Amino acid sequence: MDLARKRLFLLDLDGTVYLEETLLPGAAAFLSCVRANGGAVRYLTNNSSRGVDAGLEKMHRLGVPAEREEFLTAVEATVYYLKTSRSPSDVYYAVGTASFCRQLRAAGFDIREMPDADVTAVLVGFDTELTYQKVENACRLLARGADFLATNPDWACPTLFGFVPDCGAICEFIARGAGRRPQFIGKPDPTMIRLALEQTGCKPEETLMVGDRLYTDIACGVNAGVDTVLVLTGEATAQDAAKSDTPPTLVCRDLGELLARLREAGNEVAQEAKTREHREGSD
Repeated sequence: MDLARKRLFLLDLDGTVYLEETLLPGAAAFLSCVRANGGAVRYLTNNSSRGVDAGLEKMHRLGVPAEREEFLTAVEATVYYLKTSRSPSDVYYAVGTASFCRQLRAAGFDIREMPDADVTAVLVGFDTELTYQKVENACRLLARGADFLATNPDWACPTLFGFVPDCGAICEFIARGAGRRPQFIGKPDPTMIRLALEQTGCKPEETLMVGDRLYTDIACGVNAGVDTVLVLTGEATAQDAAKSDTPPTLVCRDLGELLARLREAGNEVAQEAKTREHREGSD
């Protein structure tokens, strides 16, 4: 991997940039450096429990500059998939947060919150407002023959105290009852990376996918044909990476170590920041 050529940095959020309301080590310096020196950043998150506006507000609250167009979420990947691969007449029962449902309705989809007879597909997201009634409704619809779709396969979402069940775990709950498995739409599907390349005009060889999960973040990069970096600030360990079927191109302790590696490689996105910092320290 030629780190010196990297210009587009695709970053997972939970477990990579922050944990809840805490920025992870090196995140602020990494993002400041890349943005100040002409690099491009896109935040690729499988978290469908909140919208882009909430993610943007959170970054600003944590003191990190960010723009709305820098966010690519599992909801956007889902919208893209539904518009390009499903019938416009489809009716969806959503197992998701109120924010999730609002985003889908705003995109023009018929989203139901009851197991109506005309529902054609069950659509599951990371539902932090999950109730047993939603699970029962989903199983009822799947028994009738509705399609089973989900935003992402993540088993757990990292927090400061450990982990909580994510969309993959919710789907497993439903699947055990319904006897059917979902089609997942978000990472590791390469759609979000392809959208990022299209938006920025960057080439795959200029791109780096950075995340804390092997089966979503790293697999997504592999599926899209871009180099990958696993950071050890979230779910996966170095031991996990060593025995993975989709190993990362590089393993770093955190974003701070990745920044140091970029500087060592002579990447202009990092090197110019280093030169400026040295100059300012000499004034």
